[in-house]
Amino acid sequence: MTAESAAMPADHPSINIGKVGVLIVNLGTPDGTDYTSMRRYLREFLSDRRVIEWSRFLWYPILYGIVLNTRPGKVGKAYELIWNKDLNESYLRTYTRNQSDRLNEALADLPNVTVDWGMRYGQPSIASRVEALKAAGCDRILVFPLYPQYAAATTATVNDKAFETLLAMRWQPALRTVPPYHDDPTYIDALANSVTAHLATLDWEPEIILTSFHGIPQSYFKKGDPYHCQCLKTARLLRERLGYSKEKLMVTFQSRFGPEEWLQPYTDKTVERLAKEGVKRIAIMNPGFVSDCLETLEEIAVQAEENFHHNGGEKFTHIPCLNDSADGMRVLEKVVRRELMGWV
Repeated sequence: MTAESAAMPADHPSINIGKVGVLIVNLGTPDGTDYTSMRRYLREFLSDRRVIEWSRFLWYPILYGIVLNTRPGKVGKAYELIWNKDLNESYLRTYTRNQSDRLNEALADLPNVTVDWGMRYGQPSIASRVEALKAAGCDRILVFPLYPQYAAATTATVNDKAFETLLAMRWQPALRTVPPYHDDPTYIDALANSVTAHLATLDWEPEIILTSFHGIPQSYFKKGDPYHCQCLKTARLLRERLGYSKEKLMVTFQSRFGPEEWLQPYTDKTVERLAKEGVKRIAIMNPGFVSDCLETLEEIAVQAEENFHHNGGEKFTHIPCLNDSADGMRVLEKVVRRELMGWV
């Protein structure tokens, strides 16, 4: 019996404190590729005001009347192409769990620190993991949105949900959030290493490498979202690190949705244009994605390749994301150790 417990009355609730939690959070994933699972996931995702900023009076009739009746089947088929059949889950879930496990191992010298993982949309939810960490004695939690470049539709909505969880707590843990790390030297080095290592496996040299980032509507950028600028800085630093020209390593944006103009140039249009202009060999990488997912494994590695070949291209390769590689884990570990300073 400790001095503290001896001083407590017999009916005092048990107290578990003194630990520090790290919660890494990725975008999210459906539980399955079936219609019901996809609809549930898309409903949560596309109902987020950070993702779709239109008036609810305008958006909800479209969402519930059209989108949620047509897209679940289409998106489910796309997920089926890149589903991790061995574990019956998306690769985003597989990689995020692996990243959490390996980060726990890397921080073994900090015995009071425990790492967990969650998803902004789908399971495990941010709320469930924040509550679990608190129950495990974490009175301080570092929330790490796994996005190198900040966007309101990604980083901010993760932070929103984490702080929203605290609203229901009488005794709240202290919460920190991780800032963007788009220009961190370790991150840039890891990206550069991934390029050189992957190209070394080929028997041909790409004429052009596209750095394809997820897009956002132009209107979000004009409202002050720093995402576009941070993507361009990441690409510039990577270009300098590799010694490439602007013509060799280009920036494009993918995954647009709806009628609005999004950040340009668009990846699909650029791939098509390059092929028609006579470019025969290209590579595409996704520096803004910490883990391979639908947007990289299907939209780029499948759709973009088909688009390139269809328009006259000959050689195409997709450079994988950092995922749970040694270089990728070094990036996550460095960021976490930096942001835990003062707590450990």
